[in-house]
Amino acid sequence: MTQNKVKQLVAMIGGFLGALFLALQGMGIHLDWFNQEMIDLWMQVLMTAIPLAFAFYGIWKNTFIVTRKARRQEEELNKQGLK
Repeated sequence: MTQNKVKQLVAMIGGFLGALFLALQGMGIHLDWFNQEMIDLWMQVLMTAIPLAFAFYGIWKNTFIVTRKARRQEEELNKQGLK
């Protein structure tokens, strides 16, 4: 899945959840746990988790022991004296 498709999917799900929340509020259904404090808490969790996920992905992507292809690439780099 391309990065553009992932962005579209996230936007679509977010839009649906926003519309659902507004529809429920319009019908008089209030979610007491869905308040500004809870939103701020989850924003803090995401602000911590997203950079951590990028760091783990970078480490995984740049490590030559993860896949067979990467190990072969490391061997080739060693043969050429580039590593």
